[in-house]
Amino acid sequence: MSLYQPLTLTPTTLFNVRPGFQTNRFCFAHTGFDHGCRRAPHLIRRRTASGSPSTVLAVSEANKDVAVTDLSAPPVRIVALVGEGSVSPLKSAPWLDVMLHTAKRLKWVDEGFEMLVCTDNLHEPSSPTVEDLKRELSRATILVIVALTNQESVKWVQTNSQNIPNIICFDSSPTLTNKLGGSFIQTETKGSIFTKVAELSRPKKTNESTELVRTISEAWERHNSDDIRKALQCLNQCSPVDQVCNYQCIASYESPNLEEFSLCVLQKHNCLELDAKIPTKPHVPPMVKFRGEDLCHETAEDLFVGWLGSLDWSWRVVAGQNPAYDQFPCQYQLFYRGKAKGSFWYEPVFQVRTLGDGKLVWRRRKYRVKRGKIPGTFNFSVLDNGVVSNEFWTIVDVSDDLSWGLFHYHGAARVAGQSYTGAVLVSPDGEYPNERESMKLVSALDRCGIKEWELFNVDNCSCKDPPLGLPEGSSLHCKIEVEDRKWASGLGLAKC
Repeated sequence: MSLYQPLTLTPTTLFNVRPGFQTNRFCFAHTGFDHGCRRAPHLIRRRTASGSPSTVLAVSEANKDVAVTDLSAPPVRIVALVGEGSVSPLKSAPWLDVMLHTAKRLKWVDEGFEMLVCTDNLHEPSSPTVEDLKRELSRATILVIVALTNQESVKWVQTNSQNIPNIICFDSSPTLTNKLGGSFIQTETKGSIFTKVAELSRPKKTNESTELVRTISEAWERHNSDDIRKALQCLNQCSPVDQVCNYQCIASYESPNLEEFSLCVLQKHNCLELDAKIPTKPHVPPMVKFRGEDLCHETAEDLFVGWLGSLDWSWRVVAGQNPAYDQFPCQYQLFYRGKAKGSFWYEPVFQVRTLGDGKLVWRRRKYRVKRGKIPGTFNFSVLDNGVVSNEFWTIVDVSDDLSWGLFHYHGAARVAGQSYTGAVLVSPDGEYPNERESMKLVSALDRCGIKEWELFNVDNCSCKDPPLGLPEGSSLHCKIEVEDRKWASGLGLAKC
């Protein structure tokens, strides 16, 4: 997304292990209190309120661009055991729904992931359902335990998970212990579930790259300025897959020296020998009509331009799916046509609370934007702190009155080895759309494969004196009319 966009903390982009392995195992999940685990051909089955089974699509195709295909590699088998009736901190969504959604998103990254999701209803130890779960645990690579507090369930898990090499526990009984590579570890579990699973399953190449970064950092620290030293020290404290932490460091300590360092080590010489690809999953179609007419390239650009002219910005970000970006407060989007014929630009403006001194500072980036093959799709590129990010954006939906919009993106910082996807919900004032638009918004999110509880709200309070403004010779809309439009001095209509 906007900024030097690191890997988002969602399963779509974190599980970058091994693709290409075709699988067909999923959980049969029944609503109520009788959840079981069975094999099924690409489906999750769920009981309806009447008790009859209904079928729900569970997973999509793999993202073949994330890593090098290795058909000979064994699958990574994950079993997620969720406390019955437990509620997540994600806008109070049930943990069962969260983990089922995670299983779906994992398949967008890598068909080699097999994730089984079950609740802890173990009241009948000899039932076929429990026996199936035992068999799955005996083959599991990773066991993820979420919100498991029932003591009978805890004892059952302890008895039946002894041979699982990796165990991750979240919000569960303190008698359950994390396990790494077959050894129990008495450490506090920090970060997200997805971060921890990624750490367990990331390839040896990533570990080698991490060590190389650390070696370069230590050498650089001895000979260079404080801003680079602080940035590298900060980055060394972050897990390689904790992209929220990584980008917080970059945005806090950015400087010309840091940009020069990254440009040399990463962008020009690719010292880490990484080559991340832009994800192709999920496939998100653009909107096809606006105000009753077929969407064309010019109108699509006008939708990006949004309220600029009536206001000093195009849009303000309400919420997004990528906390690596959406953690930053006071986000403004500026879209405009450039002075050169056919040129189009995007400049995000946002605040960063810097690490160390805690000061709020403004940051700004500049993206070149080119039309995609289909109206409503665009290719973005930016040089952010010495690293190039390329992104594919889609206008998913914009209301006829421009009261809100939803933009989806896929992207990659190739030489940083980072791929990501996500979306931003925007409005003219940074507030959520009204209730009348809620169903339309949920439908738009669904086309992105996103649940509303995945969105991370942006803090749009106390946004004083943002450094807005456009280059001389810029122009704005050329097709659509924005209500009560008052053009800023020096800006005119574009010639389409």
